[in-house]
Amino acid sequence: MSYFDQVPGRRVPEGEMHDELTDRVIGAAIEVHRHLGPGLNEALYEAALCHEFEIRSIPLARQVVFDVRYKEKIIGTTRIDLLVADKLIVELKCCDSIGAIHRSQCITYLRVTGKTISLLINFNVEILKDGIKRVSLTK
Repeated sequence: MSYFDQVPGRRVPEGEMHDELTDRVIGAAIEVHRHLGPGLNEALYEAALCHEFEIRSIPLARQVVFDVRYKEKIIGTTRIDLLVADKLIVELKCCDSIGAIHRSQCITYLRVTGKTISLLINFNVEILKDGIKRVSLTK
């Protein structure tokens, strides 16, 4: 049975898999925010969130490096904050508000990595749900 199968023999459709995964990540982020509150730096939230993922058995890779290609040539690399279950990019912020440039950054990361879904999480808010944006691409 795969990681996201709910019933033996039943494969969870890709959309449901993303929904379950984003729900689990958001729940972990809310727990971190509930304990730490706003106002700290991004690195502290990243460390706390990674610890919460470990507690919840959410598979992740931290500070993942990807090649950036331009017209079939690798021109350098970029680093994303978190890659969850090799499917979901999680970009963390600690800023006054999430702007269009932050959303654009997530779209660029999705294109560079070939992934289709990301969460942009700003911990510098009173209520975390106000600081979470889901960004996706369709293949």
